[in-house]
Amino acid sequence: MLVYIFSLVIALVGLFYGLTLLPHENAPRVIDLLFWGSLLIWSSRISIQLPFFASISHSFVIHLASVVLFPAWIPPILAAVFRYKKLDEFNPWYKDLFNRLQFGLSAGLSALAWHLLSALSLGGIASLIPMIGASLVYFIANVSLVVYAIHLSSNVAIRKIWATNVSWLSASYLLLAPIALFLASAYTKPLVGDWGGFTVLVFMVLLYFSRFYWDEKVKLEDSFNATIDTLVQALDAKDTFTRLHSERVSAISVDLAKAKGLDEADRRKIAYGARIHDIGKVGIPDDVLLKPVRLTSQEFELIKSHTTRGVEILKPAARYFKEVLPIVLYHHERWDGRGYPEGRAGDAIPLWARIVCIADAYEAMTAGRSYSSPKSPERAMQELEDLAGDQFDPELVKLFKEIWLQDPIWKDREVFLRSYTSPVPLSELPSLSRSESASVTSKELS
Repeated sequence: MLVYIFSLVIALVGLFYGLTLLPHENAPRVIDLLFWGSLLIWSSRISIQLPFFASISHSFVIHLASVVLFPAWIPPILAAVFRYKKLDEFNPWYKDLFNRLQFGLSAGLSALAWHLLSALSLGGIASLIPMIGASLVYFIANVSLVVYAIHLSSNVAIRKIWATNVSWLSASYLLLAPIALFLASAYTKPLVGDWGGFTVLVFMVLLYFSRFYWDEKVKLEDSFNATIDTLVQALDAKDTFTRLHSERVSAISVDLAKAKGLDEADRRKIAYGARIHDIGKVGIPDDVLLKPVRLTSQEFELIKSHTTRGVEILKPAARYFKEVLPIVLYHHERWDGRGYPEGRAGDAIPLWARIVCIADAYEAMTAGRSYSSPKSPERAMQELEDLAGDQFDPELVKLFKEIWLQDPIWKDREVFLRSYTSPVPLSELPSLSRSESASVTSKELS
């Protein structure tokens, strides 16, 4: 990552030098630079957090306005200098430096595109081409630099980062870009008073409220997550045998997914899918769900319906859960095709569901139930091996044992429960990534 940042420093210095060689008018007034710089600082203070520790703000509109207003070498300076984010554990110095560099490069490349296209002296509707070109260059540069940085730091596929952080923003991003041309025009040709800053401030306030579209989307997803998480916790709390069942299944699933070579984006989704895999049991009567003796065949059929019930519960919000629904539906399918609800076999069972199936089985065996004593970790591991190729994916069972032999924290249920409910370190982590911390071994906690 530091090598990448150093290469951006060299690129920005080279670009800045090239921009100073372009013909330009007299240097701008200091008051103009301070005004637009202040807007940039304000914009950086109201950014919206996105997945993978990314964020977005309206600063790109101000950057594009500066491209129109100032000589080509000014926008990269404004973009790189006028930004305020407090340095802390979530925004270390190298992340802050990277953001300054990528903003500077995006603004500088956009200024270069504006300068070259403006030299064509196009008239009529074609006069918008310089703004369109500058906007596209800024968008492509900004997105490319950020997505690649996230890829380097998280090892998540670029395609997935785009789908998670960028695809849903691209339309509003490009539609808002022409506002930069209006702001620049309003600044040079005031609509109110003798100073264009008044007009710009009025429209920036209106622009500020457009951020609520982005903000509400992020908050809506968070509220769905919180609601489902509450249901899962209530379900687990019904029975001492299932206390923190979903969290432990999630921890095991994440480690197994990592051993399988899945990237962080997939592991996060699997962690979440594992947490909600039993959500359908909310619709099962307590006298059946908590029955202290073995179930009748009719009662077992009712229990089996929790897979389809779970999908029905999540269906109203399927757009947010579509990638983890197969976990909820298929985590009780068997490798030999004798599972439920569809009797799928082998690779026809989604990989994520096969992972959670093994995690769920190990957790259930070592936790026990009211009608069955808990098995030791060694006995549970032996059963997984005995049933590999029949109930479980044999390749995943081999990977599971490799992890199990390293004494992960989830190997022993009591150790997991103690560590999970202790003040540190697990309780400090957010729910969706919490299980990833379970790679620490039980030996380290004893």
